[in-house]
Amino acid sequence: MATAPAEGSAPAEKQNQALVIGASSVGTMFEWYDFFLYGSLVANINMHFYTGVNETTGYILALATFAAGFIVRPFGALAFGRIGDIVGRKNTFLVTMIIMGIATFMVGLLPGAATFEAMGPGLGIIAPILLVALRVLQGLAIGGEYGGAATYIAEHAPPGRRGFFTSWIQITATIGLFASLLVILGVRQTMSKEAFDEWGWRIPFLLSAGLLFVSIWIRLQLNESPVFLKMKEEAALSKAPLAEAFGKWKNVKWVFIALFGCVMGQAVIWYTGTFYGLTYMKQTLRMDAAQADMIVAISLLVGTPFYILFGWLSDKIGRRYLILAGLLIPVLTYFPLFHMLTQSVNPALYAAVDTSPVVVRADPATCALQFDPVGKNKFDTQSCDVAKALLAKSGVSYNTEATPAGSVAEVHIGGQVYAAPDVAKMEPAERVSAISAYNVQVSDALKAAGYPTKADPAAVNVVMVVLLLFFTQLCTAMVYGPMAALLVELFPARVRYTSMSLPYHIGNGWFGGLLPTIAFAVVASTGNIYAGIWYPVIIAGITFVVALFFLPETYKREIHHTEGAADGKGEF
Repeated sequence: MATAPAEGSAPAEKQNQALVIGASSVGTMFEWYDFFLYGSLVANINMHFYTGVNETTGYILALATFAAGFIVRPFGALAFGRIGDIVGRKNTFLVTMIIMGIATFMVGLLPGAATFEAMGPGLGIIAPILLVALRVLQGLAIGGEYGGAATYIAEHAPPGRRGFFTSWIQITATIGLFASLLVILGVRQTMSKEAFDEWGWRIPFLLSAGLLFVSIWIRLQLNESPVFLKMKEEAALSKAPLAEAFGKWKNVKWVFIALFGCVMGQAVIWYTGTFYGLTYMKQTLRMDAAQADMIVAISLLVGTPFYILFGWLSDKIGRRYLILAGLLIPVLTYFPLFHMLTQSVNPALYAAVDTSPVVVRADPATCALQFDPVGKNKFDTQSCDVAKALLAKSGVSYNTEATPAGSVAEVHIGGQVYAAPDVAKMEPAERVSAISAYNVQVSDALKAAGYPTKADPAAVNVVMVVLLLFFTQLCTAMVYGPMAALLVELFPARVRYTSMSLPYHIGNGWFGGLLPTIAFAVVASTGNIYAGIWYPVIIAGITFVVALFFLPETYKREIHHTEGAADGKGEF
């Protein structure tokens, strides 16, 4: 009789641990699903909310709206992190989930620019303004979610298993993206492309309402973190988490190390392998959208278990060396990887670039930056702009060579030369006619040289593309799998929610979330389709150097402390 309670207590504890991990992870996965729907449907959103500008500008504007959600994430981290350290972990990330769900559902109902324009001239601008407002709400919500969920799980984890336990929260971003792609693919299969582009893209947003109710119900089953309850019982809660977290150098220095020595590099690696890879295949390589979504979804499915594997491994051998390896490998491999990706997705384009390279020879003084964030520049007043604008719209990679001042721009395709019209000396009517004729001429020349208008689905090397994208997931998993545990271990319990949330969301919100917009802007301005890769390579390289010299090993630390900040040796 005496042994019965002891025997029965083990399963109850295991069940409780499973509930902690499951409820926290499901709720966070739902938030990422909501957040990533926009990124997956950015082309469709562009059609309805950014009319009246050219295709490239509209796409960049849509990406900028996507980035708006990332820009405000640190502010959500500050606001909700403070609440989480004062009021509690559980209730705070319950509120953030509700905000996220409502904002996402409203995106599905929001009328497009044409609807508002029909109400009155100039009212079309209301649509993108409201869209940005909803993205801001999403960003604030996700800013308060991650730190709470990661802290909550880590504070429930038994000693020596924090990496494994928190790795489950790390896979929620990947599963959320995977789920969003899966739902989008499912909806696409039920209707024509025209119907999906017109109204079907809204369905995945509207379906989030059902997921919201399920996630709320699951999270309501949770109790508060034992570490937080202990601090509350001992009256050890912080009364001013922001001042404690960011007003003392002893803690602030670890905020900087966490950001520049880990999170910043992890962010650009993750977003390069997921969102930038996806948009690169769709926009630059002209891959069929449904096929691109499916391939990325498969790579995510295959790569996701490795986040848990590396989280578990970090409990055995430490977090630091895994993170260092995951940062260095992409720096050394991303350029050849994207060349291989181009060859595997659109072999005709890759061959055309090799056999018939395109070069624009022009006076540098007449070449404007081919990036127009407000859609006002038509690039039709200089011959160089006319030449580059056509190539940018066609997704053709080109190099630029300088010519003497005053010379007319030329486009060299293989061995052929096509002089752009000297529009600076033309009247408006003559200019329009000359540009139109020139565009037809160069478009025909590109087609004759083997430059395809889109990727042939039958020619895509699906296996190789999946392997390449899986490789990016593997690198990300080495950094991201152990990262939540490391961030928790860097900071004291009384300001942990606040301290770890800010560097995480600055890194992922600003350095990672802005990556697609920055990378595509670099490509548009240089003409080189691979130039955008410099951004993640440089950022990951900087992070590797900082981590090498300043990031401590943390996997053996005690995390139930309430005072002070880590000194780098495991002491607080």
